[in-house]
Amino acid sequence: MVFTENPTRILFFTGKGGVGKTSVACATAIKLADTGKRVLLISTDPASNLDEVLGVNLGGTPTNVPGVPNLKAMNIDPEASAKAYREKMVGPYRGVLPDAAVASMDEQFSGSCTLEIAAFDEFARLLGDTGTTRNFDHVIFDTAPTGHTLRLLSLPSAWDEFLNANTSGTSCLGPLAGLQAQKTLYADTVTALGNPKITTLVLVARPEASALREAERTRGDLATLGVQNQHLVINGIFQCTDATDPIAQAMAKRAEDALSRMPVELATLPRTLILLAPHGLVGIEAIRTMGNAHDYKTSIPEPGTIPPTLPALGELISELSRHKHGVILAMGKGGVGKTTVAAAVAVALADLGFPVHLSTTDPAAHIAGTLNGTHPHLTLGRIDPKAETEAYAAEVMATAGKDLDAHGRAMLEEDLRSPCTEEIAVFRAFAAAVAKGDQGFVVLDTAPTGHTILLLDSALAYHREVTRQASGMPESVQNLLPRLRDPDYTRVLIVTLPEATPVHEAAKLQDDLKRAGITPFAWVVNQSLTPLAVTDPVLAARRAHEARYLREVVDKHASRVAIIPWQALPPVGAALLRALAAPINRS
Repeated sequence: MVFTENPTRILFFTGKGGVGKTSVACATAIKLADTGKRVLLISTDPASNLDEVLGVNLGGTPTNVPGVPNLKAMNIDPEASAKAYREKMVGPYRGVLPDAAVASMDEQFSGSCTLEIAAFDEFARLLGDTGTTRNFDHVIFDTAPTGHTLRLLSLPSAWDEFLNANTSGTSCLGPLAGLQAQKTLYADTVTALGNPKITTLVLVARPEASALREAERTRGDLATLGVQNQHLVINGIFQCTDATDPIAQAMAKRAEDALSRMPVELATLPRTLILLAPHGLVGIEAIRTMGNAHDYKTSIPEPGTIPPTLPALGELISELSRHKHGVILAMGKGGVGKTTVAAAVAVALADLGFPVHLSTTDPAAHIAGTLNGTHPHLTLGRIDPKAETEAYAAEVMATAGKDLDAHGRAMLEEDLRSPCTEEIAVFRAFAAAVAKGDQGFVVLDTAPTGHTILLLDSALAYHREVTRQASGMPESVQNLLPRLRDPDYTRVLIVTLPEATPVHEAAKLQDDLKRAGITPFAWVVNQSLTPLAVTDPVLAARRAHEARYLREVVDKHASRVAIIPWQALPPVGAALLRALAAPINRS
């Protein structure tokens, strides 16, 4: 890989969910370690799958990776970080203040905002404090899907600005003592991110129009943040070797078309191309083959259980339509096609004459581009963090701030400039969107798994607070959890791909939902080769590898399952979205 020939000390890997960030980051870390470099590989993704790819159980401290002597890896665990941060802030007051006051402080530090700040605190320590990682030649960050990453990378500037302007010593998290002490560290983090001699931002994409657009958006946003040293990796390039296979020819053409239309500024970046592997990249030896075409083996796995014959998405939509209203949530790991599935479901329900509102909570929203048109029964929306934050801050100033004196209003305005305010604003907008399910169908394309779970964690925290102080909360917030838990009101579709990591991440998501009292309605397996007749050796091998994961979904995880075949044309626009729900031709 080109960017491993003379790399900077710090490497960030980011991009649209599902493009192979973790695989590329792991391959880079292993290659550098194999040359004798001491490497620390860190995942900042709340839905990290680093453990599965490397075959080792990871925690919040560097752990040796078996088979790679110079490599250590770790996960930044938001829950563990939040617990430690909460205790750092509240612990000194235990036994000093009354129990009721301490309990109130515990409650104040229980939301998703604390998770974000705590995870960032750990991130800043690893990036900004060179002493923490002084024993390593290279520090590699495998980051969360793009929307979360942009939020994470903007936090050094956001918190640094907030701390510079803050005069009251308080924030939405309470006393700012814990943050003020980190002010120098945060400034050092900003400096490290923008120094091209120290840091390289590696944008990972696939040869798909949506992934390349997302990479271009990220390139521009990060350049604005001062991260100028960027490299582009295009992962999963498919080369057709069977001229008689129409699916293979279509796949190669889709990639060629997407690359020919790559955004101009993105195309100027130094670039590395990685061929599509005929198998999943899980395990050290498989990862070592990444980028080395001569090491890829296209042998078909030994015959095993015949893949189950699964119904088309249209059969699932027929069942959903019987409810006549409610909320449908498309959830799953980034890159599995939640946006596409949500849009296909929304179009199908609108075609049946139901009023449908299609919206997203994903910071990297693509709903409008996927629909690419209008429908008489379908409206579009987006929970825009910036707009929601401005509206929420204005509401707070008009209500809580209206009777305050000038000093009090200044303190309140200062508090609302905190990055935490966005979490509250987005949560309230999510609750309001869910409430619209009383009037028709609301289809929500949710953010990638980790961000979504944080959102649902917020629901739990807010619900506890609502129970205690219901008078100050909107009706939509008060009723959010009961609505999410009501199977006649909310139906969750877990979207996945027929591959190891997406299936296992989906299973973790389902467990988390069940712990929150939410039972998924069905699973949707997207972009499957199983219903298709393929003869190209790479695609035939990938098709055969799907069988075990389809069987796992059916036997272990889902009560209802639908399958969507890989599509020759990108499913953009109502006509192609309708094709996703069409009966499957299995001839």
